[in-house]
Amino acid sequence: MAILVTGGAGYIGSALVAAMKRRGEDVAVIDDLTAGHEEVFARLGGSGKVTLYKGSVGNTSLVSGAVKNCEIDACIHFAGRSLVGESVTDPYSYYQNNVAQGIALAGALIASGIDKFIFSSSAAVYGTPKFWPITETDPLQPCNPYGRTKLFMEHFLNDLSEAGRFRYVALRYFNAAGATSDSIIGEDHDPETHLIPNVIGAANGKKDLWVYGDDYPTSDGTAVRDYVHMDDLVDAHIKAIEYLREGGESEAVNIGTGTGNSVMEVINTVKKVTGLDVPFRIANRRPGDPPVLVADYAKAESLLGWRPTKTIEDIVSSAWKWYQAFPNGYGQNKGAGEGPLDNQTKTNQ
Repeated sequence: MAILVTGGAGYIGSALVAAMKRRGEDVAVIDDLTAGHEEVFARLGGSGKVTLYKGSVGNTSLVSGAVKNCEIDACIHFAGRSLVGESVTDPYSYYQNNVAQGIALAGALIASGIDKFIFSSSAAVYGTPKFWPITETDPLQPCNPYGRTKLFMEHFLNDLSEAGRFRYVALRYFNAAGATSDSIIGEDHDPETHLIPNVIGAANGKKDLWVYGDDYPTSDGTAVRDYVHMDDLVDAHIKAIEYLREGGESEAVNIGTGTGNSVMEVINTVKKVTGLDVPFRIANRRPGDPPVLVADYAKAESLLGWRPTKTIEDIVSSAWKWYQAFPNGYGQNKGAGEGPLDNQTKTNQ
């Protein structure tokens, strides 16, 4: 059997594909390559086979064909848009990509007999919390269209589960960060909105770094976030798949470290790891940015047997090592069209 990974050419998705391939599992990837990087697949090791289908997860015939051709038994769904600010200015695209296409994907999977589903959710479903660390029972009050699309899909999956169609795990990520330990996969977004690669870019004189707010009720006045190393995040997905394969019931689970780091702590860690200065400027707070977002991961530990293993220094060190290997990112070699790639040329043995 094989795993279907939507958005498998993206940042988190490609790291998961690499890990599954190393485990000897076959993987079918569906990605339209608008944000993903096809070229990363050429560097993956392991005995599993990877087959890339170029196209949208909303293309039900493409999904059905991939399921049939690759003998899929479960789906891990990463595909979708994820920029909070963009979701505010262009909510239609977010509901179209994250909700409408997600529903179409689920329909094609159900029609094909697939009943195990891992959903890439987000801490954005909580909105602005009043208390932290955040538990899964805290109020779900997303404050932007991106977060609302994630919560909509969680409700949709729960309804399908109640109807006996799916068993699912919704993984509510906090701040995914860093690069894989083999330095093959790191952050190369356009635009880049994540803090750590932007701080590294500022250290190398390639970016202007703005710190949004220095008057939060935190130890140094800057916002605090929970940064999760890519390797730990991948491990959470693998454990979630194993949980469902062993008959586990549907659940939503936080994936974070339980430890927050402020923006200034991240900047100082980059200085320490790289030995470079990090110039920055202070700007006003961004509307809707909470002062602290930190996860309680006790449920992930008890349900999945998962716990984080990496520190903020591990995260920054891995990101710096990847940046040194790929100072200009992966490049702009984007694919086009739909359909499966030739397994002989696009499968890595």
